[in-house]
Amino acid sequence: MRIYLFTNHSFMLYKFRKELIQELLKEHEVTLIMPAGEFVSEFMEMGCKIIDVEMHRRSISIVDDAKLIRCYYKLLKNDRPDMVLTYSIKPNIYAGWAAKKLHIPYCANITGLGTAFQKPLLASFVTMLYKIGFARVKTVFFENESNMKIFLDRHIVKKEKSCLLNGAGVNLEEFAYEDMENSNETRFIFVGRLMKEKGVDELLEAFDRLKDEEKVHLDIVGPFEEDYNDKIKELEKDDHYDYLGFQNDVRPYLRKAHCLVLPSYHEGMANTILEASAMGRCVIASNIPGCKESVEDQISGLLVNVKDANDLYLKMKEFVSYDFMKKQEMGRNARKIMENKFDKKEVVQITIQAILH
Repeated sequence: MRIYLFTNHSFMLYKFRKELIQELLKEHEVTLIMPAGEFVSEFMEMGCKIIDVEMHRRSISIVDDAKLIRCYYKLLKNDRPDMVLTYSIKPNIYAGWAAKKLHIPYCANITGLGTAFQKPLLASFVTMLYKIGFARVKTVFFENESNMKIFLDRHIVKKEKSCLLNGAGVNLEEFAYEDMENSNETRFIFVGRLMKEKGVDELLEAFDRLKDEEKVHLDIVGPFEEDYNDKIKELEKDDHYDYLGFQNDVRPYLRKAHCLVLPSYHEGMANTILEASAMGRCVIASNIPGCKESVEDQISGLLVNVKDANDLYLKMKEFVSYDFMKKQEMGRNARKIMENKFDKKEVVQITIQAILH
């Protein structure tokens, strides 16, 4: 079978779907249609074919999107693959529409709703586009029950065509358990893009209070939005912070940490939580869909009210007050949850079963 996989980001695809692609390649031909960025050589070594497509991920431009739709349609019309698999909103809708028009079977992945469903007018427009794109979809994969319910309630997809996964899962061998370091200083870590919707403002406000009272440190791993340029310069002058920028491999930084903090406003399924938990690190995260499924409050971490800097400060302070044995026990509990629910091998098998049967 020839499978065409459409996505908007080569880095995210490699980091979270390489095991799925490796499994598909055992019996099928896989072509990736995406902006050719990071890990292209790794994909080619795996045996994938690559078609480089220009895409403006965050912009809303009728001209640019029309070009993308024509590009997708032309590719599918000329090559006629046996199956189309899509990730992220533009490939989901535009490649889905093209596959529908050409009567090619296709499956789509909802890895999160982003800002689209936060604003009523935009939500109505995106709902209409999804209905067009998913008119003949074979299966739609969801990473949390809340996202699936929204699509069902809006009649975007039918129940029998919906498949709920435990996120992308986590590679338990790659993110192996390691005992945390016994230290008088509690080391927190944030992994992700520095942007408002990741709860960065609340995190910095809470930590600024905490660092004046406790022996703590915060590592920040990830690129930043332009709005945070001045703030990053400030943080780099403060010994309580280390801004480490974008990193291909977050494991060396998770090893040094006691606790991951993710006060996000919305998530599909937070892969950073899965990775930190697999390595035996506690998690403080927003009590929202996409986070709460993978964190057991008071067992493997602490859940906080979304957009609530004071609650975040109190929960971080509470974590600091725990003795090392309790922190380590919570970290071990986090690993067990990953083993029981989020093993990537199981997620890959469920996905392949739904795609091919």
